[in-house]
Amino acid sequence: MTSHTELRHARHPATGLVRGIYVPRGADAAASAMTTYGIPLLVLATTGSTGLTGLAFALEWIPRLAAFAVAGTMVDRYGTTTVFRLASLARALLVLAAAVLLSSWTGVGPTATVTVMVLAALTGVLTECSYIAAETAGAEASRRAGDRAHKVQSVLLGIDQTATLAGPLAAGLLLEWGGPAGMLVTLACCSLLGAALAPRQPQAPKKSTGPAAGGLRTGWTTLRSLPALAWMVTGLVVSNFAAGLLQAAMPVIVVNQLGRSSADAGLIWSAAAVVSLLALTAARTAIDRWGLWPVGAVAATIAAAATLAVTQAHTYTGYLVLIAVLTGGEGALSVVLRTLRSQLIPPAVFGSTLSVTVLVLLLPFPLAGLLVAAVPPAMFGHVITGAAVLQAVGLAAAFTRLRALRTPTA
Repeated sequence: MTSHTELRHARHPATGLVRGIYVPRGADAAASAMTTYGIPLLVLATTGSTGLTGLAFALEWIPRLAAFAVAGTMVDRYGTTTVFRLASLARALLVLAAAVLLSSWTGVGPTATVTVMVLAALTGVLTECSYIAAETAGAEASRRAGDRAHKVQSVLLGIDQTATLAGPLAAGLLLEWGGPAGMLVTLACCSLLGAALAPRQPQAPKKSTGPAAGGLRTGWTTLRSLPALAWMVTGLVVSNFAAGLLQAAMPVIVVNQLGRSSADAGLIWSAAAVVSLLALTAARTAIDRWGLWPVGAVAATIAAAATLAVTQAHTYTGYLVLIAVLTGGEGALSVVLRTLRSQLIPPAVFGSTLSVTVLVLLLPFPLAGLLVAAVPPAMFGHVITGAAVLQAVGLAAAFTRLRALRTPTA
């Protein structure tokens, strides 16, 4: 029997997507961006320690990577609506409790330090659970959209990029003018909005059994059984390593080597986010005209060429422009990946397979950070050049295989 939700989506697809997918995704993306960038700022403001700030960043990401092992299984087992709502609600309650505790104490002490460090770890886990649920709901909307799948994915990416652009700025301003409580209460409001408008699942989830590791194995097996998706992920893993090196090395390059301020370093990512938004719009139109594979190949070429050119940049303006071009190419590649992912992964195991793909794609970032920490700054240019060559080879191999496979979506 057709549900009221499905009938509403069929009669008013745009309205259904806005209310059922885009608005809750926007609320969650805002909360996620404020969590990712705002919690380390909160730790610095509370403890005054740069070491603890770096540790807080690690405490956010290590549990996040571990959470992918269970988040996908939970989504497949209990459904997107339940997981999204509970994760958003738990995050709201957690940050509100932290706001109350931090407001009750003055000065820096061990209790305040423990509070913000625990907050960093737990919000990281909850944020990934809500992200996997939101991404699964977006993939289902893409499948229902048929030939318009890439348009749905470009809107979702636009929402994420807008949150990435505005979230860090909002967190910094709220922390400066409203203190920890102001930032945390705003974060809680975004989480509560997401919980209230949790995306509706059009059909009941299939009740699966088995431990989280079983879900992870299922996702890995599914990924390996889809050659087109596996090659796309492989190419992006190599590309993400190069991007991670640039991201980790950027403060040293901009501040120490180019002699600019930390504000100038932040401006680079804001400019990159704007270019990425423009690239998403261009990619959507280009895919309509030329198809998924040609657009992906051009985007891969642009990203690899920009990374190679960054090593030759000796001015701040050149660095800013090239990072923006690189981010634009990566944005278009993300549309291709998400469209392939939504169309190729079976719905019954989407959450588990999504968890595996995201986990694999994120692993290069901590590895890149460790490499940057181990290499002298004078060697950054050589290391990034080597990574750029690997990126070009990896993306070329991936899209050559994609063309040979001749997937229906390509």
